[in-house]
Amino acid sequence: MLELKEIHTYYGLSHVIQGVSLRVEKGEIVTMIGRNGAGKTTTLKSVIGLTPPRSGTIAFNGEDITHWPTHLIAQRGIAFIPEERRVIPNLTVAENLKIGMLKNRDKSKNAKLLERTFTYFPRLQERLDQRGGSLSGGEQQMLTIARGLVSDPAIMLIDEPTEGLMPLLVNQITIILKEMNKDGVTILLVEQNVEIALSISNRGYVIDQGAIQFHAAAKELQENREIQQRYLGV
Repeated sequence: MLELKEIHTYYGLSHVIQGVSLRVEKGEIVTMIGRNGAGKTTTLKSVIGLTPPRSGTIAFNGEDITHWPTHLIAQRGIAFIPEERRVIPNLTVAENLKIGMLKNRDKSKNAKLLERTFTYFPRLQERLDQRGGSLSGGEQQMLTIARGLVSDPAIMLIDEPTEGLMPLLVNQITIILKEMNKDGVTILLVEQNVEIALSISNRGYVIDQGAIQFHAAAKELQENREIQQRYLGV
């Protein structure tokens, strides 16, 4: 479904992503794990077109999207859930969700998309008229994921969904991601919490200093203490 081949991404003169290759098959949860600054977020931003790679290729469903603008990539069915959440604070929950559905060409599906989304996030349905900026941190994270989900994506790029959340909410978000995947949502996940990330993933990529250092099934990564100690400090 999604395949990166030897992409190189820069911030100015800084060579941040140095030949990253990875793939995500339909129906999978694939996780990227690594220390802060390893290049995880920049890899996601390269896919969605916010920091396009200078070389290498990004293919989605067999189509080269490497140099496409972000809005066209989103229209093709790739949703990006940023770590910063970026809920629009002065808009209500309902209005934030409507923004997520703007790209949907078949508007007749929107009601069903909302209904499906509220099965994962019933708390948002209770707060439809509440402004986004007044939600708790956990509720804002739910809204950010929900806003991506109502766009009916083929794949979701989710960056640090449990960052800064209390343990109860961490568990809740983890369960929701698993349920979404069981219902057919493909996910490329970036997550600092190695235990959580690998517990819900099919496969994992370890990234360090802008390059993939190791790739294996999630269970193998869970059991490989040498790799975890070397690249993750676990």
